[in-house]
Amino acid sequence: MSILDWFVLIITLLAVITYGIYKSKSEKTLDGYFKSSNSMSWFLILLSIMGTQASAITFLSAPGQAYTDGMRFVQYYFGLPLAMVVLCVTFIPIYHKLKVYTAYEFLEQRFDLKTRALASVLFLIQRALSTGISIYAPSIILSSLLGWNIYYTNLVMGGFLIIYTVSGGTKAVTYTQMQQLLIVFIGMFLAGYMVVHMLPPNVSFYDALHVAGKMGKLNVIETKIDVTDSHWWKDKYNIWSGLIGGFFLALSYFGTDQSQVGRYLTAKNTKESRIGLLMNGLVKVPMQFLILMVGSLVFVFYMFYQSPVFFNQKEVEKVLATDYKTSFINLQAKNDSLNNIKQIQTHQLVDAIHQKNDIQIRNTQASLKEIDKQTKVIRADAVAVMKKADKTADTNDTNYIFLYFVVQNLPRGLIGLLIAMIFLAAWGSIAAALNSLASTTVIDLYKRMWVKEQTETHYFKASRWFTFGWGLFCIATAMFASKLGSLIEAVNVLGSLFYGTILGIFLVAFYMKKVGGKAVFYAAVTTEVFVIAIYIADVISFLWLNVIGCLLVMGFAFVLQKLLQNKKAPY
Repeated sequence: MSILDWFVLIITLLAVITYGIYKSKSEKTLDGYFKSSNSMSWFLILLSIMGTQASAITFLSAPGQAYTDGMRFVQYYFGLPLAMVVLCVTFIPIYHKLKVYTAYEFLEQRFDLKTRALASVLFLIQRALSTGISIYAPSIILSSLLGWNIYYTNLVMGGFLIIYTVSGGTKAVTYTQMQQLLIVFIGMFLAGYMVVHMLPPNVSFYDALHVAGKMGKLNVIETKIDVTDSHWWKDKYNIWSGLIGGFFLALSYFGTDQSQVGRYLTAKNTKESRIGLLMNGLVKVPMQFLILMVGSLVFVFYMFYQSPVFFNQKEVEKVLATDYKTSFINLQAKNDSLNNIKQIQTHQLVDAIHQKNDIQIRNTQASLKEIDKQTKVIRADAVAVMKKADKTADTNDTNYIFLYFVVQNLPRGLIGLLIAMIFLAAWGSIAAALNSLASTTVIDLYKRMWVKEQTETHYFKASRWFTFGWGLFCIATAMFASKLGSLIEAVNVLGSLFYGTILGIFLVAFYMKKVGGKAVFYAAVTTEVFVIAIYIADVISFLWLNVIGCLLVMGFAFVLQKLLQNKKAPY
């Protein structure tokens, strides 16, 4: 990066951090540290919810996901608006009425302490591991730009996060997220504009979309399911898995995950929380659609210009320093040769589109798809060479595609802003996660079970120490994230392993009034074992695990309660 890029990056990051700490400097109580003294408006709630959900993984990995697999990932969010409505009707009134710090306090009042503790622990495991992955995402940037060792980079990245999260609490997180999202939206808009601007003069935005569509990158909605294919349940992204599986995942994430519940518990009242959540349901889908569209446009960009055989240049440099250098260079040359042919035919496709020559469009489309298949074969050969050169090589470069485009093609200054955008998106979501990990640990475990009847000051100080401790744990987790492939998918898979079970506990609490704590506790434990076993067996798409987990908890709880009903009272 240039000196100007470094200047823009450093000034932007320091300004946001300083502002967040300044706005929260007076918070010295548990209520202020975790709930911002219930002072937030719906607009801040909306930005905080979106900032928590839209991490660096969203802006770094999602364009790469669209580049490789098209835009069908957006279907994953189709169940979200309906989930927001259910939350506003069912969850929010109860949380505000009970004046809880965490969602899990409600479970003790409805069931018992062990059920509250179980849900808390499941959340802590899932959220801590996911946060580790989120720390790794921006570390990729520094590692690629500076050539730093990824492990040292994780330490630097996590260290900055710990500083302002420990010092500022929820209010610092919320106010910095407001600034972060503003910069993020500006950055993504400029990235999308620059992709189109740098296309050949005769190629318009409409033409780019048309080309992307012909290459299968605008597959926003997929309704066709081939039930004769024994693997149809494993299709990750279609309209049905998005609406049904996405609904259950969103309901659990926004209704039972403390990293999100903690955002709208800071609202002034129930009305502000509801408006914030409903607006999130309206904004999130089009926002994700536009982010994925940027990835599809980047794909079109590289149909007109040379693209590398592998986007992670750090791994490329490694293989070029080995005896396999010649093999890899030859494969890159073959890739470049195909790219030259592809560029010519892509121009022909645009000309056919302008002339509305359907026959020429179909012929050129078929030819381009054949070239795309050949390119994938060469890429697979290149990956094989990389594995021979280094068995530990990271051979999934989905997370590097957008970063490579930014660094190689955008003008000075804008590169620094976009890198800052990815950093801020990461910090917003990770800081909220660390805050929620600390609040759950202190409120549901430390204060309730381990160290009772201490002063407010004691618990406030303990909260800071737990924030610090979870920060260290998440940094340690980040050290293992390089082997997980697409980060945006890895985070959602991890959530799906636990969210269904947690949601099932809450739905039993809300709607199955005759079920007691003992039945739901053992139902949840049994279900979690089943869900993990199903995932390991790899027989179904991960989105369906949310549905399965939820329904199994409810079914097992009902049956177990029937078996226990001869006792005097459930406990």
